[in-house]
This record gives sequence, C-alpha cells and structure tokens, in this order.
Amino acid sequence: MFNSLSDRLSNTFRNLKRRGTLSESDVNATVRDIRVALLEADVALPVVKQFTGRIRERALGAEVSEALNPAQQVVKIVNEELVGILGGATRRLNLAKNPPTVIMLAGLQGSGKTTLAGKLGYWLKEQGHAPLLVAADLQRPNAVTQLEVVGERAGVPVFAPERGNVFGHDAALETGEGTRSFGDPVDVAVDSVTHARDKGYDIVIIDTAGRLAVDVDLMRQAHDIRVETAAHEVLFVIDAMIGQAAVETAKAFADGVGITGTVLTKLDGDARGGAALSVATVTGEPILFASTGEQVKDFEIFHPDRMAGRILDMGDVLTLIEQAEKAFDQVQAKEMARKFMAAEDFTFEDFLQQMQAIKKMGSLKQMLGMMPGMQQMRAQLDALDDREFDRVEAMVHSMTPFERNHPKQINGSRRARIARGSGVTVSEVNQLLERFGQAQKMMKQMSKGGGMPGMPGMPGMGGGKGKGKGKAPQRKKSRSGNPAKRAAEEKAAQEKAQASQGNAFGLGAGQGQDGAPDMSNLQLPKGFEKFLDQGK
Repeated sequence: MFNSLSDRLSNTFRNLKRRGTLSESDVNATVRDIRVALLEADVALPVVKQFTGRIRERALGAEVSEALNPAQQVVKIVNEELVGILGGATRRLNLAKNPPTVIMLAGLQGSGKTTLAGKLGYWLKEQGHAPLLVAADLQRPNAVTQLEVVGERAGVPVFAPERGNVFGHDAALETGEGTRSFGDPVDVAVDSVTHARDKGYDIVIIDTAGRLAVDVDLMRQAHDIRVETAAHEVLFVIDAMIGQAAVETAKAFADGVGITGTVLTKLDGDARGGAALSVATVTGEPILFASTGEQVKDFEIFHPDRMAGRILDMGDVLTLIEQAEKAFDQVQAKEMARKFMAAEDFTFEDFLQQMQAIKKMGSLKQMLGMMPGMQQMRAQLDALDDREFDRVEAMVHSMTPFERNHPKQINGSRRARIARGSGVTVSEVNQLLERFGQAQKMMKQMSKGGGMPGMPGMPGMGGGKGKGKGKAPQRKKSRSGNPAKRAAEEKAAQEKAQASQGNAFGLGAGQGQDGAPDMSNLQLPKGFEKFLDQGK
C-alpha cells in the first residue's frame, strides 16, 4: 500500500544521513521532499501542511542542532509526527459493562462492510467473545445472503429476520398490489439487540446499508439505527484505495452519523494509501482496525507506531512476533528446541510442521515486508512466489513416513516416485534434498557450538568437528617417564582446562565450599545486586 511513499522517504533520509551537520537549507530541502512524497500519496493538503509545518519547526529547533547525529534526530521527528497523524496511541474497542455491546458498521457501498463484519466477528470469537452478525442492509441486492455466507465462513451466527432485496432492483419492487417494502433496517437492528440479550451473545455487529455516494437518506437511516440501538461503537469502514475522496466521505459521516472510530479495508492493494494518513486527522477519531487481505483471518488491530515503522522502512517486528505466537504450537516448539540442543537430526516431518505453521501466519511476502530494511529488496520480494510452499509441501507429502525421517535413504528410484507423485521434476526433488541436507548440517553445527558455517563457535560451548581453524585445541599429554610426576602434570592440566572453561563466561576460577563458583570477586553492573538477592 505505501510502497511509493516508503521509497520516496527512504531516498530522502538516505541523502540526509550523508551530511554530518544540517543547515537550514538542508532542513528546507528535506521538508520539501517529504511534502512532495505525501502529496503524491494522495494525503489531504491540510494534513500535509500541518505535518510538514511541525517537522520544520522541530527540525530547526534545539533538539536537532544539539544532537550528536542530527540526521537521525530528524528521522526520529518524522516518525513521531507520522505516529501522531495516524492517531497516536492504539485504541481498543469500548465494551459495554452490561452486554451486549453494539457495534455499528457504516460506510459507502463497496467499501467492504459485509466482508469486514465477518472478519471482525471471527476476530472477536478468537478473543473469547460470542458475537452476532446482523443483516440490516436490506436494499443492496442479495446483501443478506452475502452476510450469511460470510458468517458461515467465519463461524459466527447471523440474525436475518428479513430477506431484503433478492430481486436485483435497487428500489422497492413494483407488484400488482402496489409497492413492496424490503423491511425496516431500524426494526431489524433493534430486534437484534433483544435477540442477543435473550440468547447470550455479548457483542452485536450491525451491517448497515451503503450508497454509491453520500446522501440524506443514507445518513438519516444510519443515524436512526445508532440512536435506537444506543450503539457503543460506530465504525466508519473506508476503502483505503479511494484517495482524496476519503477525506470528504469521512467528514460527512463524522458530521451526519457521529462515528467513534475508523476501519481501513484493502490495505493489501497497490494504491498510494493517502486515506490512511488523512482520515484520523480529519475526523478526529482513531483508526481501530485494518483489513489486510481476502481471507477471514486477514484482520488486525491498527497500531499507529507500527504502521509508521512500516512506512519508514523500520519494520514491524512486534506484529510479526504476535503472528508467530498464534501460528506456532508451543509443544512442537519445545520439541524442536529439545532436538536442537540434543543435536538430533532435523527431519522432513519437522520441516513440514514448521512450513505449515509459517503458512498459517499469512503471505510470505507480507511477513518479509515487516522486516526492517526490506523495502530496499522490493524487486526480490515481488519475484517471490508463495506457491513455492505448495510445491515443496507436495514433495514432502509424496514421501513415505520412512523417507521423511531418513532423507539420506532416498535413492534414485524413490526420487523419481516422489517427483511423479508431486507433479514436479526429479531435478526439483534433488534440489530440495540438497538444500535440506545443508540445513541439517548447519543446525547440527550450531547445536554443537560451531556457529554458522565459516564463523567461530561460541566461547565455552563445544566446538565443531571440522578440520582447520575451527578444530578445538587438544590437550598435550605429559611425556615424563616418572609415573607420579606424569599423573601430577595431567591433573594440573585438567584443572587448568576446567578453570579456563569457567572463565569463558566471565566467572572466577575459584569455587565455594559447595562446589559452586565463588562470586565474591565478581564485578557486577551497578544495581544488578538486587537480582542476586532475590534468589536467596
């Protein structure tokens, strides 16, 4: 979404960091580049003026002129101001003290309200809530049916007492008996709250009707639903790809309905993303959620600081960690750690489990894009094919259980059978086995303290068995002909080796009466003693 903006800002900061000191002309040039980058990204002009004005004021102040690295200080200022226009701090949903909590979704037609209702319901169910979707869009053709399909996919029940427009007309159907109504959305919304209270649902998500443009009828209907249901949250759903039009639409809904927050949809698109940088400032209400894909799981809390990090190519490691915690099974992770420490062979069964966990985290391109500095490798990211996971998984599934646990036993005939079973060539199977063998060697070397290939081992850990520089030094045997003297020399050498092993971790060679290391002469950082006192 923010690729072009990220590229422009990255180039600006790259040129800025080459300067040891910053003059007023340097600051003005940087601010001008930032202004152009934001305008090209379709950020609203008032927001651009406010944003660049704050940056220029702070960049010419004492916090930059007195900084050891002025260029990095300017980048810090831009990051802080970017977090500010994105809404500042992360805001959570306001849940009612007495359930059910009523959440109303409002927005233009085509903004993705119905799909978002299913995603929000799924997310709330994962948080331990019992949500209920309400089909209050009775005017768009087959909107009720669509919500039922979305609800089934998300595993969330749908309240739909009225079928709405199923005839394909945008107006009421003319019959021989006169004008036929599709039902009253306000009555459906009010009845849904009563139904949720009776059936034990603690959250009600109301999907309201949209229009192709802002009009009086849309605002009146949405306002009535909010008033009659006493909605706790009114979330304005906006397509992040509509550009400058997002500002006028957001302001109209804020004035006409009274929104409490915003949800951005289609953030996985290739638009310039100006809506996301404008809507929070224009409406004065924070962005609560973001929809990042087509799957029901492609939904996340909007963190202004993390989004600013993505835009400035600083990465979003926290979100990546959260996704990994959800995808990876703790029991499997502990078993993998045990195998690693025991230097057991990494098998294709382990590989398959890890690969399936990574697939649960979402698109590999999106995950890699959250790493710091990855914007500079966009060409490689664009060339990455997520379907490669499917091909590799097909090859592993074509192996027998014996072959997965004994990859070295996969001979030529077995490779040909695996290739036929997975629909790939034998050369692709050979490449997989070769890469897998290299990964096995690398993990075994790391578990033994050898570090990465070509790197020395960690001090105090076992060394690798390789030859050359990485080989562990051997203790020389005594050559004395006197048996008593030879035994004394070997004992002294052994004690010296044990002492040097302890010193590898910074511990003293002395030991207490119980055999534990003597900590009396240990130099500790200031304030560290309290951690030792807690263990007594």
